[in-house]
Amino acid sequence: MRNVTLGLAGAIGHDPAAAIFVEGELVAAVEEERLIRRKHAKNEMPFLAAMQCLKIAGLRSSEVTHIATPYAPVSLFSKARWHYAYRHWYAPDRSIDSLLNGNRRYRRHVKDLRALVEKLHISSLTTQLVPVEHQLAHASSVYHLAGGDEKTAIFCNDSKGEYANIFLGYGHKGKIVKIKQFYSPDSLCGLYSALTDYLGFETLDGELKVMGLAAYGDAQKYDLSSLAKFKRGRLKVDTRLVTTIGMRRYKAKSRGHFFSRELVKMLGPRRAGHLLEDPYVHYASAIQKLYEDLALQIVDYYLGDVLAESGRLALAGTGAMNIRLNHRFNSHPRVKELLVHPACGDSGTAIGAAAFAVHQAGLRVKPLHNVYLGPCFSTEDCLNACMNHRDKPIWEVLPNTHEKAAELLANGQVVAWFRGRMEFGPRALGNRSILANPLQMGITEAINQQVKFREHWRPYSLSILDSIAQQLLPEQSQDEFMCLSSPASQKWQEQYPLTVYRDGTMRAQIVVKQTNPDFHELLSAFQGLTGHGLLINASLNRPGEALVCSPQHALDMFLGTDLNYMIMEDVLVTKRKSSPKW
Repeated sequence: MRNVTLGLAGAIGHDPAAAIFVEGELVAAVEEERLIRRKHAKNEMPFLAAMQCLKIAGLRSSEVTHIATPYAPVSLFSKARWHYAYRHWYAPDRSIDSLLNGNRRYRRHVKDLRALVEKLHISSLTTQLVPVEHQLAHASSVYHLAGGDEKTAIFCNDSKGEYANIFLGYGHKGKIVKIKQFYSPDSLCGLYSALTDYLGFETLDGELKVMGLAAYGDAQKYDLSSLAKFKRGRLKVDTRLVTTIGMRRYKAKSRGHFFSRELVKMLGPRRAGHLLEDPYVHYASAIQKLYEDLALQIVDYYLGDVLAESGRLALAGTGAMNIRLNHRFNSHPRVKELLVHPACGDSGTAIGAAAFAVHQAGLRVKPLHNVYLGPCFSTEDCLNACMNHRDKPIWEVLPNTHEKAAELLANGQVVAWFRGRMEFGPRALGNRSILANPLQMGITEAINQQVKFREHWRPYSLSILDSIAQQLLPEQSQDEFMCLSSPASQKWQEQYPLTVYRDGTMRAQIVVKQTNPDFHELLSAFQGLTGHGLLINASLNRPGEALVCSPQHALDMFLGTDLNYMIMEDVLVTKRKSSPKW
């Protein structure tokens, strides 16, 4: 019987997802939010995602041999539960509960998981349940799928698992060795999220806004170092100020926040006004710097020897979405190769848990070459969606799809692009994208006005032909998954000023023909018309919505915006002109 391992992440928090490996190869991965159309799909199980994975893989439920989940029980004798109890002494109910009933969330998760497996018609008699510690699942997601047997330092920087939120260790010849873990409430991501909340943003999404805002401030103007310290191998967050629970939390309008009244006394009222005003823009810069400095200190302390030996560093966990921190690591003198998992958030633990289970079963996990792991749709599917849509869009089948798209883009149009298998993870990588010409002055304002409505200080990223990247970008900054930033050269800033961030960096997806020949063909066609093989690339969704999955979702999004053109497979979609009002 062949090994079929289904990874299921969800129930505890947010971002449920499913992933399936067949004989060590990842063949499908889908996030539940894309199917139920609710971003982060909080408190859901990945039922539809699992069904979609089985469909993509061409498998029946009865063929699944292993179920992997990124949560595991934690022993009473572990440091984790005792650390949590000690650090939450001021909230005795939480403290005592961690000791006497510390695995209640895991038990609830397993109960929900068993109900999900039964709903999927997967027999518990013929499948093996493999619980994997949450941070170990993050570590596996980047290490086991990276390929190669060389020693690799691993830093997982996450918000929360069972208790651990930071994992430090290394992988070698398939085995992951744990060196050190840090436990709640002493969390870098928790610290950053608390300031995100204080700065007036919603957590889970607002952290990336704070990261962008940081480039506009002066990190030296306000000192936030009292919020957290790293000394002699110990990270300690000041829970009198941030990552607070219970009565310490600052409350406003019946809502509790992730910071305390004491923080408000120290820094002033929670931001409610303009984003770029003093002191808040400088607080954003200061927390970004503190976050980066602490992360580098921790890695140097615990992984310095491994890096000196191998020069290879792997990053995962929600904190790996912070590309400014990734850039700091990529510039580290001991880091020769930086690996960042493209789905580093909690959805990626479905992949990581399954990969760990596959390795435990004695199989070699095959390297990850791309994240086009979701469903795809035919031109006929797209035509049917157009004909059946209530708003009756105008459509035509294109004889030369890439040439027509390149022509529209060269003429300054913003084009919604829907082709091939849906991406897994937070980045649009050319299959579910909104594309635009980076040479067109005012194009970012056009994207904002037509669909995105983003703050003017948040720049857009690029997709670049690999041949262009080799000429213009340092080799260590070339990344296919848009997880790294790179300093923009003077030549780059002069040619493509719209793509450069305030701090003089830019972020790009390197498009390789072998990985995505279809998107590569579009960029090549655009290069043929303009002489420039790159495009602005934003995710195909409206603000607050998940990335689109199906032709129906794409039409709903397109017709609910001011975009004028969308290409779905070989179908060009436009809108009917409004009837004149008399």
